[in-house]
Amino acid sequence: MADLRFDGRVAVVTGGGRGLGRSYALLLAERGAKVVVNDLGGSLDGDGSDATPAADVVGEITAAGGEAVVSTDSVATPAGGKAIIDTAIEHYGRVDVLVHNAGIVRRAPLAEMTYDDFEAVLDVHLRGAFHVVRPAFPVMCDAGYGRIVLTSSIGGLYGNHDVANYAVAKAGVLGLSNVAAMEGAAHGVKSNVIVPAAVTRMAEGIDTSAYPPMGADLVAPAVGWLAHETCSITGEMFIALAGRIARAVVAETPGVYRPAWSIEDVGQQISAIRNLSETVVFPVVPDGHNEHIRYSFAMAQRGAIHA
Repeated sequence: MADLRFDGRVAVVTGGGRGLGRSYALLLAERGAKVVVNDLGGSLDGDGSDATPAADVVGEITAAGGEAVVSTDSVATPAGGKAIIDTAIEHYGRVDVLVHNAGIVRRAPLAEMTYDDFEAVLDVHLRGAFHVVRPAFPVMCDAGYGRIVLTSSIGGLYGNHDVANYAVAKAGVLGLSNVAAMEGAAHGVKSNVIVPAAVTRMAEGIDTSAYPPMGADLVAPAVGWLAHETCSITGEMFIALAGRIARAVVAETPGVYRPAWSIEDVGQQISAIRNLSETVVFPVVPDGHNEHIRYSFAMAQRGAIHA
């Protein structure tokens, strides 16, 4: 099999100075992409800034014969997001791939979480995703090509203790990616979500001594494929954790139809309502939203006919 390459493509990687983002940037550059390595260089909780992490990655790329440029703008503001995408256009004339990976962590129990900590995390993870997708998306649509990879997390899918802000932000990213997938489908723009796990500085404070190998190198190939022109999917979620790559889906039970309900009816039918023996999945593209509605309407129509 020939190597999948990115020659002639321009990629933007936010949070590209360390951890997972660094691994993505290096892999894309190794395969021929010109890369905008964006990283504010702040602390884990988002304070401060330092151009060194992004500059170091750019140095690694150029030393290996690749092309890359530093961006230290913050994804947390609309102006910063636009400046990141503008960096790609000003230096390389286009943007083909956008990987939003930038993130911070501020932990606290839900009952004690401050509003400042809640907003700060949403600013980077969720609003930050919009701040870079919004300026990149029309450029990609006009060019008739684009690949968007947004980062969610296990916390976004299932929740976790002491990170309500992070969980909310990572769940919101799913909706943004789905809309980009739907609206980009007619323009050659695909958008998917990576749900990664690796032992990086984000794991500070967690006992990882019993973990299997969980390097960023086990995640980067999945992101690379989602970013490649041969990527055949859109509007989906990929898990990448400890060497396992899997698809995650939103699934429903077939449910129960009744022409009218009481509270007691719901209680009596709850086992059938929750029965997962035959799940239903509505792919985002081409028309998951309306397929979901049509499914319920059809059940109501059948029920009414047989009533």
